Amino acid sequence: MLYEKLRQHIKTMVLAAMFMAIGLLLPFLTGQIPQVGNMMLPMHLPVLLCGLICGWQYGGAVGFVLPLFRYALFGAPPMPVGVAMAFELAAYGAVVGFLYARSRWQCVISLYRCLVIAMVAGRIVWAAARMVMVGAASVPFTWEIFLSGAVITAIPGIILQLIAIPAIMVALNRTGLVPFRKAADRQTQL
Repeated sequence: MLYEKLRQHIKTMVLAAMFMAIGLLLPFLTGQIPQVGNMMLPMHLPVLLCGLICGWQYGGAVGFVLPLFRYALFGAPPMPVGVAMAFELAAYGAVVGFLYARSRWQCVISLYRCLVIAMVAGRIVWAAARMVMVGAASVPFTWEIFLSGAVITAIPGIILQLIAIPAIMVALNRTGLVPFRKAADRQTQL
């Protein structure tokens, strides 16, 4: 029993490290054109997947550390933006992992529900962090800035997340690596 728990813990840590590595490398695909990176949100995908697969604790930790670590290694995202992004990604990973783990059924419908709630929560956390940061700099954070930065610019990335993440989770379910769970299965785990 102890061996199995240790094995599962090590597996989860390795998966979280893999999502961290993907999050460090994925922005290089869009990094040559910062506007494309702002639209496609490449660091969001591995953080959301980490929360779904590894759990809310790992999703939150990877989400928080990823932009800070990426800045330390590569100088991007720029630092005032990177701090707000750290809180935003931590919220994404933690909220999606927490809600999905507690879903009665783990299926595509609950996956979409958890993703949408996590995306809204992450954007609210991003706005709160930006308000605190610009408030300290005596620059107003307006509703227009929020809509532009969190919604309008991010529409392609939001669409990508709503298509790619369920597709990846369905593929992982079909291979048996990360199976969806029914309500009866959850009772046996408790």
